[in-house]
Amino acid sequence: MSPFPPILPLAVDGLGFAAGGRPLLADIDFALEAGPATFILGPNGAGKSLLLRLCHGLLAPTAGTVRWTGAGAAHAALRQAMVFQRPVMLRRSVIANVEYALSLRKLPRRQRAELAQDVLQRTGLWPLAGAPARVLSGGEQQRLALARAWATRPQVLFLDEPTSSLDPAATRAIEDIIRAIETSGTKIVMTSHDLGQARRLAGEVLFLHRGRLLEQASASAFFAMPQTTEARAFLAGELLW
Repeated sequence: MSPFPPILPLAVDGLGFAAGGRPLLADIDFALEAGPATFILGPNGAGKSLLLRLCHGLLAPTAGTVRWTGAGAAHAALRQAMVFQRPVMLRRSVIANVEYALSLRKLPRRQRAELAQDVLQRTGLWPLAGAPARVLSGGEQQRLALARAWATRPQVLFLDEPTSSLDPAATRAIEDIIRAIETSGTKIVMTSHDLGQARRLAGEVLFLHRGRLLEQASASAFFAMPQTTEARAFLAGELLW
């Protein structure tokens, strides 16, 4: 668990985002609480990745607000992390990639080395610690991206389709790491196009369609009895846009 005051809940009120005069997200309201993983689901173009970036603070909304409301909200930027679908690897070794992320948190060198070794062991990358990060396979790079984020001990970790281009074995390894990060006390907020993965990992589902939030429910309720026609069609494989 984090030794710092909590940054959650995250309150999203009247959220909207437009680009070039075209609304991409509109009238979105929800709250994210500590607890089981939240999955953002919906067809291509629904606005899943965009919503994740707005919550993380990479983009500013053009309408509404995104607010961390916990006691540690003033330091929210340092207590959250994000892993992208195609992570960027620095031109240095595997362990140096992790240590660099920790250096941005102003941690002492010895502590950086200890934390880096710990997460590389937990993610199965310690034997590759000295290898150039950019020669790793796609699955190994994604594990490194997770290790790099995990080392900072985030209270919230945003994941944007982290297994979308991976084979089943690599996907299973990533899912195991995500479970371990969640068990360590980090709130997972994740987009995915893989409904099987969402059934395995999600505790809660946000369902988006055409830039609007149509449902927020426990994963068990959403998969058993979705409340909207769009969600039922999506789960049946009939809703494509």
